[in-house]
Amino acid sequence: MSFLDRQHTIAPPGYSRWLIPPAALAIHLCIGQVYATSVYKNSLVEHFDASLTAIGVIFSIAIVMLGISAAVLGTWVERVGPRKAMFTSACFWASGFLVGALGIATTQLWLVYIGYGILGGIGLGIGYISPVSTLIKWFPDRPGLATGMAIMGFGGGALVASPVSRQLMALYDPAYDPGDSGSIASGSAVAMLFATLGVVYFLVMMLGVFNVRTPAPGWKPAHWDPSTVAAKPLVTTANVSAANAVKTPQFWLLWIVLFCNVTAGIGILEQASPMIQDFFREGDTSLVVGSTAAGFVALLSLFNMAGRFVWSSTSDYIGRKPIYMIYLGGGIVLYLLLSTIGASSTLLFVLIAAIILSFYGGGFATIPAYLRDLFGTYQVGAIHGRLLTAWSAAGIAGPLIVNGFLDAQGTPGELVAADYRPALFTMVGLLAVGFVANLLVRPVAARFHEPAGPAAEKQEVSK
Repeated sequence: MSFLDRQHTIAPPGYSRWLIPPAALAIHLCIGQVYATSVYKNSLVEHFDASLTAIGVIFSIAIVMLGISAAVLGTWVERVGPRKAMFTSACFWASGFLVGALGIATTQLWLVYIGYGILGGIGLGIGYISPVSTLIKWFPDRPGLATGMAIMGFGGGALVASPVSRQLMALYDPAYDPGDSGSIASGSAVAMLFATLGVVYFLVMMLGVFNVRTPAPGWKPAHWDPSTVAAKPLVTTANVSAANAVKTPQFWLLWIVLFCNVTAGIGILEQASPMIQDFFREGDTSLVVGSTAAGFVALLSLFNMAGRFVWSSTSDYIGRKPIYMIYLGGGIVLYLLLSTIGASSTLLFVLIAAIILSFYGGGFATIPAYLRDLFGTYQVGAIHGRLLTAWSAAGIAGPLIVNGFLDAQGTPGELVAADYRPALFTMVGLLAVGFVANLLVRPVAARFHEPAGPAAEKQEVSK
């Protein structure tokens, strides 16, 4: 297993850096399946004779474990290198499906919690951060483009997993109709789905494991002058360790920025299908049918994925702080428009929600590059891992805020546009907090920097 060691991943001379994004995509497209859990959610409710909440806990555990594992293991990922980290992620992610399949087959819900929730969640956290610092080191001239390409795959994972999962359940259960959102697959079909995904995802992730490389010490892109980096606002040529980064106000300001942006985005994403039906309800009937609502959810997923690439790439040209001013300031305006005039036109509602979701995706993809600008490349993956605890917190806070307000307004299926306004105005307030936090970001004080010179270079090579 020595091929997993960091020293065996150093790229030979002439190795193309454009081979690295596909290796990262192989990981992120697989772990992005976590956004497709709704495909079999009702089937699990029926199989376990459990509540929606009890089954929804599976997803919540996975997201919480993503944040915890990324924070705790981020420094280890930096130390052992991307290949060993990606291999470890593949093992945890695949074993999570296999243990989950056993739990479904034996009707033991706690096994699904342990399998997909805990083991799979650890695989999610390690897999999410493992390619990040490597991509940034290969693309010091365009870090936003590099991380956008990979993290776009996480947003698009559900677009692949959803239709594939439906077809596989139809294969394992002929009574299941993949074209009917209300159709219920048998427990054995879902168990077989989990087992199949575990094996297939492991094989696909191994493609990324074998193809990932790290640049040789001192490598830089052709025709790129590192001195141009220092001329950009907020971009440092120094390095900050993960241990020191969490002591800086900049880290916690970015934690607030990410938390606010993600919480607001989840406010739309988590409630998307019933929300569009409720906004255009007349009496007991909605003008938007279930199939149209499902198409709306798919459209939001596309904008979520596209925003991760387009907006993060744009940040390479206009800067990370200005792009977050667009995410947060633009989000404030869009949420106000959605709450006041969103019900006047279906087209207007869809357009506003789609742009909000593009900002949501862009926020995820741009944050690693923002961290690189402020803290350097030394342990940017570990710093990113610690910052992802904001995602875990937002994954809990977002649905609680929206569902709490809606529960107070009335009964699901009878809500109208006005019932959503308290939740939407709350999101406006959160985005305003994030906007102010972003404005307060300044360069990191020199006392937090790692020592420069030969000793630092020796430390970097020996990692």
